[in-house]
Amino acid sequence: QEQFRYVRDRVGRMGEAGARIQPLLQDYRELSGTFDKIVSIEMFEAVGLNHYDDFFGAVDRLMAPDGAMLLQTITVNDQYFPQYRATADWIEKYIFPGGYAPALSEVVPEIERAGLYITDIEVLRLHYAHTLRAWRDRFMATRARVAALYDARFCRMWEFYLAFCEAAFRHSGLVVFQIQISKRNDIVPITRDY
Repeated sequence: QEQFRYVRDRVGRMGEAGARIQPLLQDYRELSGTFDKIVSIEMFEAVGLNHYDDFFGAVDRLMAPDGAMLLQTITVNDQYFPQYRATADWIEKYIFPGGYAPALSEVVPEIERAGLYITDIEVLRLHYAHTLRAWRDRFMATRARVAALYDARFCRMWEFYLAFCEAAFRHSGLVVFQIQISKRNDIVPITRDY
């Protein structure tokens, strides 16, 4: 709810530039219509491995014939986290219940099965490690205010989460992928300078 209100308010302040943007807080499976552009950021981890066909089926149904999609998701390399699939880890238990960070090898076949084209993949290797470090620095600078709102236990848990994830993105098998998807391979320009 808070993220939706923030986006809605920000788009409202954009004036004419935001006139064509309509933020929605709605389950993707219940959407109707056709969209020129679809962007999914940090949502795919909540879809669940057993629902990838529903997700990419919805993308195929909702994307205009000459449209494009950007799917941004955190992925796990099984080589570094072989136990990840077997047990619920600390983050899944305390931070993102029900969350699932896929391996890229689990996502690509589902995109292809939906009849969609992967038109580009960008690997953001250390970017999120830097982001997490900045978040942790900002959190630590305001920790006393956060503790007053919540409690010391929450602060310890959040600090651990930010530090753990930074280390995992910096030294292990977590990365962020941005996957560009379309219905045809000639929809988007062939270089990234657009």
